[in-house]
Amino acid sequence: QVQLVESGGGLVQPGGSLRLSCATSGSLFSIYSMGWYRQAPGKQRELVAEITSSGSTNYAESVKGRFTISRDNAKKMVYLQMNSLRSEDTAVYYCKRYDVWGSWGQGTQVTVSS
Repeated sequence: QVQLVESGGGLVQPGGSLRLSCATSGSLFSIYSMGWYRQAPGKQRELVAEITSSGSTNYAESVKGRFTISRDNAKKMVYLQMNSLRSEDTAVYYCKRYDVWGSWGQGTQVTVSS
């Protein structure tokens, strides 16, 4: 079973930046699409960004132009660069591998507040 471990969350002021990382275990990382999701208190988990094995990306409208998803197949890592952060970006951010098990990480907290 694959393990996904997120890191890079924290407290940041509005307008600031954070870079989230997701480290994965197991083989064949490069063949899987990967995604970042988030869940705010009292809300459903939602898609933030996703990237296919070939590098095509898709973003939620609310983060377009501010967030960038990327991957490093050699390191089996996926990243989420978040710029111009807003208070409404506050959430737990999760990494997901699009496989038959629907593998998720444990999440990392991002808090945007002055």
